[in-house]
Amino acid sequence: MNVMAEISDHTILSGRYELLGHLGKGGMAYVYRAHDKNLQRNVAIKVLRESLIDDPAFQTRFLYEARAAANLAHPNIVTVYDFGYDDGRYFIVMEYVEGTDLKTLIRRSNRLPVEEAVDLMIQIGAGVGYAHRAGLVHCDLKPQNILVGRDKQVKITDFGIARALATTRPDEHSEIVWGSPTYFAPEQAAGASPSPASDVYALGIILFEMLTGRPPFAATDPVLLAKLHQVAPPPPPRHLNPAIPEKLEIILLKVLSKEPSARYRTADQFSHVLTTFTRQPQLIDQTLHAHSTGSLQNDHPSHSAPSEVTYPSPIDWTAVVLGLLAFMAVGGLIPLWLWVCLLYPTCPLNTW
Repeated sequence: MNVMAEISDHTILSGRYELLGHLGKGGMAYVYRAHDKNLQRNVAIKVLRESLIDDPAFQTRFLYEARAAANLAHPNIVTVYDFGYDDGRYFIVMEYVEGTDLKTLIRRSNRLPVEEAVDLMIQIGAGVGYAHRAGLVHCDLKPQNILVGRDKQVKITDFGIARALATTRPDEHSEIVWGSPTYFAPEQAAGASPSPASDVYALGIILFEMLTGRPPFAATDPVLLAKLHQVAPPPPPRHLNPAIPEKLEIILLKVLSKEPSARYRTADQFSHVLTTFTRQPQLIDQTLHAHSTGSLQNDHPSHSAPSEVTYPSPIDWTAVVLGLLAFMAVGGLIPLWLWVCLLYPTCPLNTW
C-alpha cells in the first residue's frame, strides 16, 4: 500500500495538521508542509514509510528516540513539536525551515567558497556536538538531512529516525538501514555500532563535498563503496580545489581517518578546531596537537563543554618591577645589619 498516494493536499492529521504540499521523500519518510490549525503556524510533517510502520521493534524504539530528539533544544537542530498516529500512519511534526537542504545548495554551486563551507560546518558541528553531549548519535548524517535557511542558519534533522533504525536493525544491510553509504564511517561499514566519532567522519565527508563538489568515494555498488571507506585513502582535497588552505586540508584528512581514535571524538572538538582555524589560524598547529593527544583519550562523549584553546598569558611587568625593588630593598638591609652588629662588643662577628 502506498501511503504517499493516499495523502493529498488539505488532508488533516489528528484533526489538527492540514497538509499543504509535498516537500520531498527519503528512505525513511515522506515530507509535507503543513499548517497547525491549533497554534496557527506552518510546520513540516514526516510520515514514516510503511516498511517501518510494520516493525514493532522500530515503533517502540522510535517513540523512545523521538522523545529524546524532542528534548534537543539547540539553534542548529530542527525542533520536534509533536509525534502522532492517524489512520495507520506514524508521523512527526517539526519546525518548518524556509530554505533548502545542503545537498541542493552544493549542486547549485558545484562547490562552496571555503569561508562559507567552514562557517556552515561550524554550525553543523555545534548542533551535532550538542546532541553528542546529550548522549545521542545521529548515525545518518548527510547533506539531505541538513537544512540551510535563507539567513544561512543550519538546522539538522532526523535524529530520532536514524538512531532508532541503527538500534533496532544494526546488522541489516537493506536500502533503508544503510541510508546513504556515501557518508558512512569505516566502522559502520564493517558492521560496528556507530559512535560520536562515526558522526564526525560523516561531517568530514560532508565538508569534503562542500569544498570540492564531490564526496571522496563513489561507487554504484554499496558493498564496494563500504570497502572504499574501509581501505582507500581519500584523494587530497587540494588536488580537487587548490583554493583550500593547506591547514584546512590537514584538518579534513584527520577527520577522515579510518581509525576512530585518530579523529576528533565529538563534533564539538571538530567545530572548535574549525573556529580556531577561522579566527586564529596561527594557533591551529597548537590546537591540532592538543586534540591529537590529551583530548582524544576518552572514548565516550563528555557531558561537559569541551576545553577551549589555551592562550599564553601576557607578562605582568608591574609585578616583575615590584619584585625586583623588594629584592633590592631586602638585600640592602644586610650590610646595614652587619655594620650595626660590629659596633657592639658582644656581636658574635667580633670573635672572628
